[in-house]
Amino acid sequence: MIRFEHHPQFITITNLNWLPVLENEYHKQIIIEAIQRRVNLEQVTVYGFVIMPNHLHCIWQLHDGVNRADFQRDFLKFTARSILNFMRMNDDPMLNALTVNAADRKFQVWERNSLSIDLFTEKVFLQKLDYLHHNPVQPKWALAAIPEAYRWSSAGFYETGVSEFTFLKHYRS
Repeated sequence: MIRFEHHPQFITITNLNWLPVLENEYHKQIIIEAIQRRVNLEQVTVYGFVIMPNHLHCIWQLHDGVNRADFQRDFLKFTARSILNFMRMNDDPMLNALTVNAADRKFQVWERNSLSIDLFTEKVFLQKLDYLHHNPVQPKWALAAIPEAYRWSSAGFYETGVSEFTFLKHYRS
């Protein structure tokens, strides 16, 4: 793995009240483009991800000089604004369910305090990578028969070495 001052992290980002905001393909594309932008800016290396209907998991590693809190805040803020704008433009009925009574916002896409844990060993790293790749095939979701068949994941990349998501980097390279 590439070595930076930060360890790789496993992060889970959940939609407000576990609403299925990410069922929408365009909303998933917003997430992909936001990740790609951060990789292009050389702020992060992404080793794995999955976008589920109401949450996403990533294994990423922040580059030297990148502040974790600032990075996560900016990523969540950008994706939330983009998703909300798309929902407004398309009169999405789910928008009402994202209404909050907060001093600084009328709507909220993400739950606060995303779970983020440092991955100190390769064993734990691989456990988390396996977990996120198998998330779509769990009976609760049944989004695909096999992990690599689910488009919105890095599982296919690890199975075939090929991916439409150019931001992915194999953890061994």
